[in-house]
Amino acid sequence: MKEFALKYGCNPNQKPARIFMENGKELPIEVLNGRPGYINFLDAFNSYQLVKEVKEATDMVCATSFKHVSPTSAAVGLKLSDDLKKACFVDDIEGLDDSPLACAYARARGTDRMSSFGDWIALSDVCDKTTAMIIKREVSDGIIAPGYTDEALEILKSKRKGGYNIVKIDAEYVPEKTERKQVYGVTFEQGRNNFRIDKSLLENIVTQNKEIPDDAKRDLIIALITLKYTQSNSVCYAYDGQAIGVGAGQQSRIHCTRLAGNKADIWQLRRHPKVLSLPFLPTLGRPDRDNCIDVYISEQSEDVLGDKVWQNYFTEKPEALTSEEKREYLASISGVSLASDAFFPFGDNIERARRSGVSYVAEPGGSIRDEQVIETCDKYGIAMAFTGMRLFHH
Repeated sequence: MKEFALKYGCNPNQKPARIFMENGKELPIEVLNGRPGYINFLDAFNSYQLVKEVKEATDMVCATSFKHVSPTSAAVGLKLSDDLKKACFVDDIEGLDDSPLACAYARARGTDRMSSFGDWIALSDVCDKTTAMIIKREVSDGIIAPGYTDEALEILKSKRKGGYNIVKIDAEYVPEKTERKQVYGVTFEQGRNNFRIDKSLLENIVTQNKEIPDDAKRDLIIALITLKYTQSNSVCYAYDGQAIGVGAGQQSRIHCTRLAGNKADIWQLRRHPKVLSLPFLPTLGRPDRDNCIDVYISEQSEDVLGDKVWQNYFTEKPEALTSEEKREYLASISGVSLASDAFFPFGDNIERARRSGVSYVAEPGGSIRDEQVIETCDKYGIAMAFTGMRLFHH
């Protein structure tokens, strides 16, 4: 297949639309089901690059959940604890522990479930039955992977009344070294960003604390590769083998840090005992439970706990999660990693990150205020590495 006709471009008025190889070669994909659109393919090709690079850097299977050309999360195939399984709504999935790929997607989808609603999925490896079973019950637009088992393919084909978008990509495909795009009729050309992210980037530790353990290095690598495919400006918090807060496309870096930090805090609070024990009505759907949890954790919890509304969500009225309880719970968190796609210009980013349990940082360095950022890290015993490489993505 040398080209694939699309229904329309980014918007319905943008016609005609297609994807094709400018060099006349065959496309490196096969559409196994559905009819992916323009934005679907943007998500597909960006997301697959992410999972492929994470696997190459960590030697672990990887999955990501994408929305509007940025990841909501990315994760490697570590087993989930019992409380994390419950927080990710996968505690009833049989054989989950036996499928690293399913664990990876359960983590990726479970990180920011509000943002992942209607996601595009990328897997580093052949999709198996267990992973497909998780995907089957989530609201999702489509998936790209290097292959599918027969059982997994049949399960996925049953989604969206048989119209679920399933794309197979050639795992051996290597794109050309130069890439082009047009904006306002003007062609832009640049070399592909083939910069390799691995542990060697974390050797220049500029803080008093020089200790970054192996699991934190893994998390920093996941965060950095996630940023490589996130719309800039961007920062990423990571913990326990997964990105837990991604801040994308903000004009100010501190706003990225706050946005991603708030998402990381919500991920942490989803595992609070009060949240895990919420007595949901058995008829309440998964998306409605996600929305309910999000409001319950927020400062507007009365919207689901009020005397005339709680009956719409719960079998009995839950106790509120107080501001003091949230602060106490989050204050107990440490060991979180934070990466930035460009330098932190002020120490205020570290101040905000520290409140979300950040102990390790990776950023390019190069600001005229690097010393201020280093001093702020030293104040809290945070270890920070300067990678020397910017990771803008537009």
